[in-house]
Amino acid sequence: MNSSEKMGFIRPEDSKLEKLATGILTEGPVWSASKGFLLFSDIRANCIYKWSMDEGVTVFRSPSGNSNGLTYDKKGGLIMCEHGNRRLSRLDSDNTYAVVVDRFHGKRLNSPNDVVVKSDGTIYFTDPPYGIQPDEQELPFQGVFRFDPEHQNLTLLADDFERPNGLTFSPDERVLYVADSYRMHVRVFDVNPDGSLGDSRVFAETHSESPGVPDGMKVDVEGNLYVVAATGVWVFSKDGDKLGIIRVPDPRPTNCGWGDQDWKSLFIAARTSVYRIRLSIPGLRTS
Repeated sequence: MNSSEKMGFIRPEDSKLEKLATGILTEGPVWSASKGFLLFSDIRANCIYKWSMDEGVTVFRSPSGNSNGLTYDKKGGLIMCEHGNRRLSRLDSDNTYAVVVDRFHGKRLNSPNDVVVKSDGTIYFTDPPYGIQPDEQELPFQGVFRFDPEHQNLTLLADDFERPNGLTFSPDERVLYVADSYRMHVRVFDVNPDGSLGDSRVFAETHSESPGVPDGMKVDVEGNLYVVAATGVWVFSKDGDKLGIIRVPDPRPTNCGWGDQDWKSLFIAARTSVYRIRLSIPGLRTS
């Protein structure tokens, strides 16, 4: 099966893009399997919104610390990248709120951007300086971090990024993909048994004449990588071959997330709207 044929299989011909919400600067879509709703951030509005089939769009949390990326941990807690408050936080199912981490070696984080939880419960996140002014930056780098909740230990995994952004594991968690928005590419790291990162290499590039940078990312159960970049969601095979683009009307989409009961819906967050499209291969569960 060539790239075009595989993309045709991933996105059936009758699969149409559906607009779920508009008028919102959206980020970090994450699906709650237990409750059947989608959460997504609006950084500027300092709010997390909820979308469900029955209620449409409602406010879930406000203020949100100008939340950006969202995900769930293995205990069902919502992990939030508080872009404005410069920290990672957690909201339990009973609405108990706690700061997860906000400093590294005594210095404030930059502005946590996106986050993913490994099967062992450890939390990986990126920390670019998008949410702060240059004179506010305390760390001399833009890092990728690993936080171990059991031992309350924060480890710097990589510090050679210009603008680390979206990140996601392969289905077997043997590699970690990290977008560098400044360099317009996605790097892939080998994941060591202790959770640290090994060798890295450029996996894919998203250069385009249209505006937009590699941002949020997800994988499906077969290991295909979905990178939100200029004009839509760029789909790459696990070998790095570009299969095609799921285009959206918004010129600079930001992130994506899997959901619905069968995990075959891809929710796409964009500058003004949230979209959903049904695909053939399910994504990895995040809740």
